[in-house]
Amino acid sequence: MIISRTPFRITFFGGGTDFPLWYKYSRGKVINASINKYCYISVRNLPPFFKYKYRLRYFKKELVNHVNNISHPSIRETIKFLKIKNDLEIVHSADLPAQSGLGASSSFTVGLLNALTNFSGNNFSKKKLFSAAINIEQNLIKEYVGSQDQIAAANGGLNVINFYKNKIEVFPIKNKKNIKDLEKSLFLFFTGYPRNASQIEYSKIQKFQGNEIYLKEIFKITESAEIKIQSSKNIVSDFSELLNKYWYFKKKLSTKVSNERIDKLYNLAINSGAYSGKLVGAGGGGFLMFLINPKKRPELEEIFKKYTIVPVEFENEGSQIIYHKQD
Repeated sequence: MIISRTPFRITFFGGGTDFPLWYKYSRGKVINASINKYCYISVRNLPPFFKYKYRLRYFKKELVNHVNNISHPSIRETIKFLKIKNDLEIVHSADLPAQSGLGASSSFTVGLLNALTNFSGNNFSKKKLFSAAINIEQNLIKEYVGSQDQIAAANGGLNVINFYKNKIEVFPIKNKKNIKDLEKSLFLFFTGYPRNASQIEYSKIQKFQGNEIYLKEIFKITESAEIKIQSSKNIVSDFSELLNKYWYFKKKLSTKVSNERIDKLYNLAINSGAYSGKLVGAGGGGFLMFLINPKKRPELEEIFKKYTIVPVEFENEGSQIIYHKQD
């Protein structure tokens, strides 16, 4: 049996510029971080007592005889991509819900790739892991997803990621003080309104040419944030100024990014002392993330106590094999 553990992520800046439709023609840049909340995937040979070839458990259960009959698109296409012929049992569990803006679908694909490649004795490097996950999601499944989530899930850490037409560059942030200050100021809670990221991203893609001016502004903001993360003497204040601008332009990308309920929650947090904030992920629901004065945390926790508040820390390992035992 193999068990992989793969982190979720939060994005500070640059979402939207990590789509091939954008960075194949103009540069993209993202600043994101993996967090200490994970998805777990176990893989083992299915015992030879059953009338089916695949036993799969995620939020549904599948018992099927042929890979093409697997409903879960990532499981189906990953098995086909790796050309694995074994009878398999695959089980998924996670610390946080899917469709919540934290890159869960890409963490699943990266974690599944990591588990299956180790299962077959063909270990992938982190770069090969995220490249394969991008290919599976964008080209084989044909989902409307960007390219940042797979990198965060595979690599781990707080990174600046540059997207070019023919290459991707990942630069880990090394300013330990600023990393710690950002980590202490994070306030994250679940709004309770899950959404389908692919549908929201599709609505942005439909008006991509019209969004060019906003994406260029988002890129400029991310460039400024890259400078600040390395040199700022007050990173929470400097990031907050940029994050407020970023949230303004992110909402311009699609009317589905925010809604009246999300806006009310956002305004309540800001009026209660949060410095800045945004929805994490495509939008429409999921997790709201704010930068706050840590001394304000008890007050904000009381205000938002009816929501699920999730304490998080950054993590640096990315997708890992945490259990490996031969059958």
